[in-house]
Formats: sequence, structure tokens, C-alpha cells
Amino acid sequence: MTSAAVAVELAAPLVRTGTGTTAAASSSPTQRAPFPRRRAAGAIRASPSSGRSEGAGELPAPLLPNARRRGRDPLWNGGGFSLGVDLGDARTGLAVGRGITLPRPLTVLKLRGQKLELTLLDMARQQEADELIIGLPVSADGRETPQSNKVRSLVGRLAVQAAERGLRVYLQDEHGTSVDALDYMISRGVKKFARDVKSDAYAAVMILERYFTSSGHGAKIVLPRQPELQDKLIVQSRRAAEI
Repeated sequence: MTSAAVAVELAAPLVRTGTGTTAAASSSPTQRAPFPRRRAAGAIRASPSSGRSEGAGELPAPLLPNARRRGRDPLWNGGGFSLGVDLGDARTGLAVGRGITLPRPLTVLKLRGQKLELTLLDMARQQEADELIIGLPVSADGRETPQSNKVRSLVGRLAVQAAERGLRVYLQDEHGTSVDALDYMISRGVKKFARDVKSDAYAAVMILERYFTSSGHGAKIVLPRQPELQDKLIVQSRRAAEI
């Protein structure tokens, strides 16, 4: 069974076809290349590092992370808030921010499966967020772990439902954010019993802080494989950014 969505790191510039469908530029003017490139059946995974510069290919502006667009154009005031998500086996921490001030912790959810996915989408709507920044667990040397596959599986399903609502979903390296969250809580004088309860939400704060500090350059969008959902997401994201 093919994955429902895929994390994208484009290798070729994008063009708009006559029908409005986004496609990667091809050497043949009559052949449309799929966007994103379809992969073999299996877990959702980002393109491996190949030493290419990121400028070799670029997403359409409506699909760029808000932090990237603001970094490129400081006068751009479009886009909503960003919902940071620290996924765990038993608990999921949430935070929200817009990059103007430090993100703030929201809550910790003790949900799984479809209930968790629907609650994340509802929380994004309540917080006026138009993008979800979800932490991807990796090892100290950048390698993915068994936990990475679990996160990718959930995020792949979530990205399809999010696209229907005009919400973009990104993966952000979260290595070390739990330690950063503990240091941050201690520096803020958060008591030990409160740290145990709120640690996941503060880890989500650290995910967002890393995302904003890097101007979104470490975030990879997770797109549905269906072209019609990709186009729908572009249109809805463009409208949301203009409001």
C-alpha cells in the first residue's frame, strides 16, 4: 500500500501548468512530471541528502512555511499562527506561536489514533493556525529512529485531512528539544511537579523556537499524494495568507 502523503524536498523548479496543477519542470515540454515524485510503497520519508543546494528546487509560495516567507520578506504579514506538536507514544505536547515573541505552551493531550489527529486539527482551528510544525525524532548524528517511522505514519494520515481544511503540515528535526525544554523550564522557575506535567508542551515550544530561529529552513512539508488535494491546498493556503 502506498503512503498517503510524502515529505517533500524538491529537486527541480516548479511550474504552473495550463490546468493550474503544480508540477516539477521536465526536460520534455509535453511530459508532466508528478508533484511530488511518487515513491515506492512504504513509510513516508524525506528525500535523502545529496549535497544539492536547497535553491535547486522551490515550493510554490503558498506552500512555503510561514517562517520562511517572513524571513524572505520581512514586510509580509500574511499567514496565521503555527501549531507546534511534540508527538509521543502516550502524550502529545502542543504550543503555538507566530515568530514575533517566544512561542507559548498550550496543553498536553493523552490521545492516540484518529482522536488525536482530529483533535490536532481542531486545536489548529481554535488557535487560528494555518500550519502544523511536528517534531521528527532523530538521533544525535541525524539518523532516523524506529520512533521516526511512527511519527511519519501518523503525520502522513494527518496531512491528508489537513489539506482538506487548507492546513499545511511540516516535519521539523526535534533532536535535543526535550533537554532544551527542561533547561528552559528550570530557568523560568517551573516547579518539579509542574515540569513533569508540562514537559511535552514545553518540548513543543522548543520545536517551534527552532523552526522560527532557522526561518523555516529545516522544515519539510508533508503533501498528500493526490494531485487534486495538492491543488486544493495551494488555493486554500493562498486565500488564507491573503486574509
